[in-house]
Amino acid sequence: MAQARINGIALRGIVSALPSRVEDVADLATRFGADQAERIAAATGIRRRHIAADGQCMSDLAVPAARHLLDGLGWAGDNVDLLICVTQTPDHPLPATACLLQQRLGLSKQCASFDVGLGCSGYVYGLWLAASLLAGMGRGRALLIAGDTTSVTLDRADRSVAPLFGDAATATALEWNPGGGLLTVDVGTDGTGGPYLIQPGGGARQPDGPLLFMDGTQVFAFTLREVPKAISATLAAAACAMSDIDHVVLHQANEMMLKRLGAKIGAHTDQLVLAMADRGNTSSATIPLAMTDALSASLTSGRRRLLLCGFGVGWSWGTAIWDTGPALISQTLLVDPDGSAIPAD
Repeated sequence: MAQARINGIALRGIVSALPSRVEDVADLATRFGADQAERIAAATGIRRRHIAADGQCMSDLAVPAARHLLDGLGWAGDNVDLLICVTQTPDHPLPATACLLQQRLGLSKQCASFDVGLGCSGYVYGLWLAASLLAGMGRGRALLIAGDTTSVTLDRADRSVAPLFGDAATATALEWNPGGGLLTVDVGTDGTGGPYLIQPGGGARQPDGPLLFMDGTQVFAFTLREVPKAISATLAAAACAMSDIDHVVLHQANEMMLKRLGAKIGAHTDQLVLAMADRGNTSSATIPLAMTDALSASLTSGRRRLLLCGFGVGWSWGTAIWDTGPALISQTLLVDPDGSAIPAD
């Protein structure tokens, strides 16, 4: 596994954006029956999910989130040096969604912008990349976009995936600052997991192939096998114990799995963030969305030590321990199809 320790990376703010359209257990009952819908909700802990409207792309959620964040921080477009967009549901196969976001947000032509095609682990990978590039420059500001509209990849009649996935986009502002805090990252990959969580259709191999497939048993086994080891390795690299962590924010995939995983890594219930009940699995957005939903008051009130861990499709995983804060802004928005946004409840 690759590890890195990067000093001077400050979290300035996070804004998440959800489509205003919602599907809940009652909607699932019309497709799968009331008893089956309730069993799925009880097993996963997911009761509501926000679903993109027809034609509403990931970037249509990311733009209001990023604008709200930049306005709240008072950052002008020509003061952003780097834009990284983490998504597996880009607007187009090409150009990169990051290039479209650079234009829509009015960022400088000197802003380096590129996409990262990762899902569940993508937020931690994006943090690692942004932090490494800022540290390499010894200056600068970065905008990390992470989000997916996974609903467009689903067969709505497939009860193994349709009740689980929601849509969201998030924007995180990072700044190089010698006192910004230490980011310790550990990442890993095992491509043998590729066949167990895959969207065969839409790529060059099968342009018209099937939609998203997931073998939940294999996902669960992978998570319990690899993730505790990765978290232990990151704690050791950061020279801290679980008791030193303020908040543990894991990829919000399944409540039962997260509780099992939390117990296995020794996280107490007051450390472990569970925030998927009204959101579902939003792929690369789950970690920052959980932060704006559940930790806004904590993140904006002082310095915190966060343990962030994303894991899944690939298999790919990444863990970060981040001493940072306080953030200046942390908020979740609801976005209508016309692009207007209001604060979420």
